[in-house]
Amino acid sequence: MPQTKALTEVAQQLFTIKDYIRWTFSQFNHHKVYFGHGTDNAWDEAVHLVLGSLHLPWDFDPAMLDARVTHDEAIVILSHVEKRCLDRVPLAYLLGEAWFAGLPFNVDHRVLVPRSPIGELVQNHFEPWLTEEPTRVLDLCTGSGCIGIATAYAFPYARVDLADISEEALCVARSNVERHDLADQVTVYQSDLFDDLPEDASYDLIVSNPPYVDDEDLSAMADEYQHEPALGLGSGADGLDITRRILRDAPRYLSDNGVLICEVGNSEFALQDAFPEVPFLWLELEMGGQGVFMLTADQLKEFAGHFA
Repeated sequence: MPQTKALTEVAQQLFTIKDYIRWTFSQFNHHKVYFGHGTDNAWDEAVHLVLGSLHLPWDFDPAMLDARVTHDEAIVILSHVEKRCLDRVPLAYLLGEAWFAGLPFNVDHRVLVPRSPIGELVQNHFEPWLTEEPTRVLDLCTGSGCIGIATAYAFPYARVDLADISEEALCVARSNVERHDLADQVTVYQSDLFDDLPEDASYDLIVSNPPYVDDEDLSAMADEYQHEPALGLGSGADGLDITRRILRDAPRYLSDNGVLICEVGNSEFALQDAFPEVPFLWLELEMGGQGVFMLTADQLKEFAGHFA
């Protein structure tokens, strides 16, 4: 794997975009890089890294694959490959950008890399789970703001609030609100879950991808995840510390016909064991992913005693 001085030597042996994609692919395989932040295989990640480093779109003319890479461009690509393979930095952090629900978002080490399967629900306008378009939406534990901002695109007449406890994360979220020119529709709140939201807030849809990794899984996660903020991952011994609080307090912030949609990933089974009487509706996702449930406002109120 090239470092510093050796980068130039590698650059002298590779010439075209196609060369760099093939070489990057080989390096990923050689170093057994883990994929879990947007791609699931070495080839797609190699293409993403090289094209992203060159500021080229995915759908650019394939004939351009034979275009030569300049020396300065080569150094950028090789440096990114080095950090990806040796330091295990997620690609989105190297490029400063990730895509979610078909939209680009600014990302860095202050937020998780967007990858929630909730993106599929957003692109489907949450059908058939919402009976009518929401007028007010809350993206709780928003991080980069990707879920809430994508939802604002899906429902252009809805008011969307983004909430997170981390001011660092909210700096990124604000940059994405500005990037998508949604300041008139999307409002950002620093809040420990519901604690610092407006007292009169009433939402037709609360959507959340909270921290849900249990202690055992957190310690065993691949090195790539160690670059992400621990605040956005861990949630106690069974991964449900935050989810319990959401279930307890959400009824006070949902409209009469409102719904809560929440992701708990592989803590799904712990949640079912903790609340066996609660009729969680586990949503089927065609594009993959697990552990996304829905409860209505009426259901949350009916089973409030279980969450106290």
